[in-house]
Amino acid sequence: MFVMSEMEESWPHPRLTAELRGQEAAESTLLQAAESGRLPHAWLLSGPRGVGKATLAYRFARYLLTEANREVGLFGDAPAGLQVDPEDPVFRRVAASGHSDLLTLERRADDKGKMRSIIPVEDVRRLLAFARMTAGEGGWRVAIVDSIDETNRNAANALLKILEEPPPRCIILLVSHAPGALLPTIRSRCCQLALAPLPQDVIVDLLREHQPSLSPEEAAALARLSDGSIGRALSLARHGGLGLYEDLIALIATLPRLDIKALHALADKWGQGKNPAAFQTGMELFIWWLGRLIRAGSTGGQLAEVVPGEAALAARLLAGRPLAQWLGLWEKISRLFARTEAANLDRKQVVLTAFLDLETVAA
Repeated sequence: MFVMSEMEESWPHPRLTAELRGQEAAESTLLQAAESGRLPHAWLLSGPRGVGKATLAYRFARYLLTEANREVGLFGDAPAGLQVDPEDPVFRRVAASGHSDLLTLERRADDKGKMRSIIPVEDVRRLLAFARMTAGEGGWRVAIVDSIDETNRNAANALLKILEEPPPRCIILLVSHAPGALLPTIRSRCCQLALAPLPQDVIVDLLREHQPSLSPEEAAALARLSDGSIGRALSLARHGGLGLYEDLIALIATLPRLDIKALHALADKWGQGKNPAAFQTGMELFIWWLGRLIRAGSTGGQLAEVVPGEAALAARLLAGRPLAQWLGLWEKISRLFARTEAANLDRKQVVLTAFLDLETVAA
């Protein structure tokens, strides 16, 4: 799985983002629920990272918070869909985190300025108090938890209390990248809305808009690498992901016996090079490639190419060893990568070990 940290993303915060492309079906679901008069009190917005879940949550929040204005005809016509004009006072106040009827829970820095790894239970208790208050502007109160995956057990149990006894005129929007890992009781008390990966043409358009220096060919290749996530595509573009992937495939193409000189050059580049994100990005692309190889082998389909020659390379490797061995390799390298930071392992050695394990399977 490709993971993007807050510090790496070159994407505006969702509360500042007016537009959302490629998720029209999910928007329509929320709009119909709002207009039906029977709006569920809690929604679980799930899907891969970087497909627009938090952006959709903020769009829906702004839509609900402008409801009173629409009813009395203030600030122009009703919005098209969930769209609220960026010049609308509600949009401006949400963007500035200054709307009294909107509460957002997300990971924040602690007293020492270090980013917390979780959303603590104390923050969730703030949500409990917020939800039971009367809306300051006579409409909805909206809470966004971005993301529910980052709450610990105590915080999740505290949140469950408000889901079990929802107050009137309060909507809770939970963002989740891995809904299967949540408490079943939380999932069962939410209306679940899964967002699909974005179409490749949408990814290409957004890349050209936010990274205008990319060539059409580079944008298309990054879109194929992105798995439908504009967040991932932008992170890859920022950290030279396409070049790292080309280096990866070039080395794998030397199998069944790896080019040792090329292997050490790649391990130096990923583990000790000038690009501090190269190790994380490169290893995640390596694991992602193995996952694609396994999926192609399990379905009997052809691997979709990001760089020329990938499909033939994948067919050659799959013909040489049973699928179970490739799956075992994927699990082994995934565990090795996960341990790297926790155990402070030498990054160059981790890269060498991973590729030599690959050679053992392929040889």
